Amino acid sequence: MEMMNVIEGKNIVKKFKNFELNVPELEIPAGFATALIGENGAGKTTLLNAIAGTRLDYKGELKFFGEFSDKDREKNPEVRERIGYTGTENYYLPGWSVDQVREISKLLFAKYDDEEFGRRYNELAISASGRYEGGKKFSSLSDGTKTKLMLASVLARDTDLLVMDEPASPLDPLMRDKLCELISEYISSREGRSVFFSTHNISDMENITDYAIIMEHGEIVEKGFVEDLKEKYLLVKGEPEDADVAKKVLYTFTSTKYGYEGICLAEDLDKLAGMDISTETASLFQISVAIMKKNSRMK
Repeated sequence: MEMMNVIEGKNIVKKFKNFELNVPELEIPAGFATALIGENGAGKTTLLNAIAGTRLDYKGELKFFGEFSDKDREKNPEVRERIGYTGTENYYLPGWSVDQVREISKLLFAKYDDEEFGRRYNELAISASGRYEGGKKFSSLSDGTKTKLMLASVLARDTDLLVMDEPASPLDPLMRDKLCELISEYISSREGRSVFFSTHNISDMENITDYAIIMEHGEIVEKGFVEDLKEKYLLVKGEPEDADVAKKVLYTFTSTKYGYEGICLAEDLDKLAGMDISTETASLFQISVAIMKKNSRMK
């Protein structure tokens, strides 16, 4: 069966003075949670902003839901209604109150449910007092509470795609677990619903991630379903006497007097033939760090 994509991109380019986003091809599978992973400055936010339409000064083509262009996203209310976005803490104006966030959401989106916002407000414990505080200013909230307010607002809408820039970063461990639960519920609630989010908290978000895209220097350096990546990259452990040879093969390498370990391409295992090694399934965190190290300018 042919895989459907919720987002497709061709030749997405945005040039800055000392940086360039350059994505010849982008495919985000429909019906899954896709994580965008990379170092600070890798281009994740620039790409997400282009997709969400919060930045329009890029070159290239974007297609949504298999039929709508980025121009449709800007002009066609149907497309805007189907896409939800949570960004940085500057997403809402600092002076807006919680009540104003609700009122503006009502004005902007026809499929906004104010009762659902109230339910999400209570579910996410946005108010520390347990009471609704509509007059509270956005600027007075903690970073984590700002994110919770954005989540309550976007989940109060009837959308088919959520685009989320670092939603886990300002959250405490309990709320990160809740975020994974919310993403899972969102995707399973209707066929074809999709989430595309960037994250530095790979370990916390791994259990919700179906597909991963890894970026470095404005380019996509790896992508695939997580289970496929875990077959492509393996965690290898070996004896200390073989460390010098193994170091030349592995993506990442750590050693002690008791032995070494690192990430290895499955197809390169034959280069370790004759050595006493064991292999294990690597985590997405281990795979991502290995790929980033392989492509990073940081030494």
